[in-house]
Amino acid sequence: MRDTVFDLASLTKAVATTSMAMILFERGILDLETPVAQLLPDFVTLNPPDQKATREAVTVRMLLAHSSGLPAYEKLFEFAQNRKELLHAALTTPLTAGPGTRAEYSDIGFILLGEILERLAAEPLDQFVQREIIANLGLTRTCFVPPLQIRSEIPPTENDQTFRKRIIQGEVNDENASVMGGVGGHAGMFASAVDLAKFAESLLTNGGAFVKPATIALFTRREESPPGTSRALGWDTPSHPSSSGTHFSATSFGHLGFTGTSLWIDPKRHLSVTLLTNRTWPDRSSQQIRVVRPLLHDAIVEALEGA
Repeated sequence: MRDTVFDLASLTKAVATTSMAMILFERGILDLETPVAQLLPDFVTLNPPDQKATREAVTVRMLLAHSSGLPAYEKLFEFAQNRKELLHAALTTPLTAGPGTRAEYSDIGFILLGEILERLAAEPLDQFVQREIIANLGLTRTCFVPPLQIRSEIPPTENDQTFRKRIIQGEVNDENASVMGGVGGHAGMFASAVDLAKFAESLLTNGGAFVKPATIALFTRREESPPGTSRALGWDTPSHPSSSGTHFSATSFGHLGFTGTSLWIDPKRHLSVTLLTNRTWPDRSSQQIRVVRPLLHDAIVEALEGA
């Protein structure tokens, strides 16, 4: 159903965390070139001395552009019992590449980015997003940590017999975000397709209620470095092959979510496509979403344009 709420997984990075970054940037609170170590001193001080200079080179822009040198993913939940411990684990995760030398999509980077934004705003990420984005845009089926009374209406994402030993329904699927209490810069948001379409429309109509056109253009434009990257700031852009199919324009931007979600926006066509599934149910083995996504986007554009 159009109002069914899904676990957005990594769409949280774009819809919540990147949107918060855009707002703080526009207000002069966030400087993209600020070193992470200046905002999170422990990013350097908790690590060996021989890593200090390298880690000091990582900037906020690099976190947004996934070029910080941090690895894609680590099972921090295996040894972190709460949000504080998991953040400590993220802060001490070794770099796997030199800052700015390689684009590698990183959950760890966005966990740290979420913490940075909270400190700059002096407010938890979910509270900021609720006021500035969710309420501002009238998104009635969007939240972090869904209330108990609606959880049975949310499609389950997984029968998790490895970590939590239960069916995951109405609570965040991502284990690291689960340890963080359901709110992370990398995952944790839930929403309906209608709400995501409203959010996308706000970007297509030059920011609508929460950011200016110049800010949208800056964050959704493909970065020039590292060479060959498809990443914008918090968003991805079409590559070859792309989950957006073959027709979305070069100015398009989008993002995917592990649970089977995606949002692609094409400003040239004034078109957004939201796809919400629970592809991880009952387990994570199916990869058919990789086939479905590009075919879906191609079919929609061809139907609209008579191609």
